[in-house]
Amino acid sequence: MTQPDPNLYDYWPYEGRPKIRWPGGKKLAFWIAPNIEYYEFDPPANPQRAPWPRPNPDITGYSQRDWGNRIGHWRLMDLMDKYDMRGSISLSIGLIDHHPEIIEACKARRWEFFSHGIYNTRFSYGMDEAQERAVIEDSIRSVEAATGERIRGYLAPALTHTERTLDLIAEHDFWYSCDLFQDDQPQPLKTKTGRLVSMPYSLEVNDVITYSVQGWSPERYTDVLIRHFDQLLKEGDTSGTVMCIPLHAYLVSQPHRIRVFEAALKHIAAHTDDVWITTGAEIAAHFREHYWDQSLADIEARGVTTGGTGFAPA
Repeated sequence: MTQPDPNLYDYWPYEGRPKIRWPGGKKLAFWIAPNIEYYEFDPPANPQRAPWPRPNPDITGYSQRDWGNRIGHWRLMDLMDKYDMRGSISLSIGLIDHHPEIIEACKARRWEFFSHGIYNTRFSYGMDEAQERAVIEDSIRSVEAATGERIRGYLAPALTHTERTLDLIAEHDFWYSCDLFQDDQPQPLKTKTGRLVSMPYSLEVNDVITYSVQGWSPERYTDVLIRHFDQLLKEGDTSGTVMCIPLHAYLVSQPHRIRVFEAALKHIAAHTDDVWITTGAEIAAHFREHYWDQSLADIEARGVTTGGTGFAPA
């Protein structure tokens, strides 16, 4: 039976929250999440969702995304180097086997990796608990073997979940989830174990939405990014905010888009006195250490706690 509310977090009004300050007294924590994904040409069918928008095998969709890994990612990496911005890679774990050269290039730049499932054409729908555990544990082992890094973040493959997903990643000592879009600050999630943070990862400024869904021009996308940033920086004067730009190299790195997009990074980089340019894991670590208990205490003091954990009311 479907619950009236998933009960993944408590309602927590924005106004009057305890003041967050990021390291160095910064007002806004900024991170970029390039999705480096691998799409199978002819993936197995899932009865709840087709792997491609068009009938598959979809040569057109496959080759467009392949362009992102062959050309687009390298172009985006050069641009981020120019502004001394490290990426937090939303990684299709299977890409480790298909394109190890990309992994090595990111590793050399000290970019963060977090899990985006094995392939972006394999969905969580229909998985039993053992299968979902296997995906999570394979993600941890594979990235650690390839990079020496223990992943701390999770974005479900193609944004597909089960009712167990958040509890399982919390149990495996993940620090943050990108799968919820309810806030502009980190928030504790209601999992059975662990300290799992809901990390701001915006769909509003995700290039898949702006280009593939909305059909915006590069100029409009850049204008929205700058206005989004300016508003969050202004509000960060009261309490520290978070801005993420989720990117897909097969979209943002197209030759007619990349230089227009650069104007947004240039604008953000000009505000480093007030902006902490960082990674998802570093934001989550700082929040968990300094603001987790304070946030829960504020939620409790407001009398808005509902008890229970995700999909399990009190």
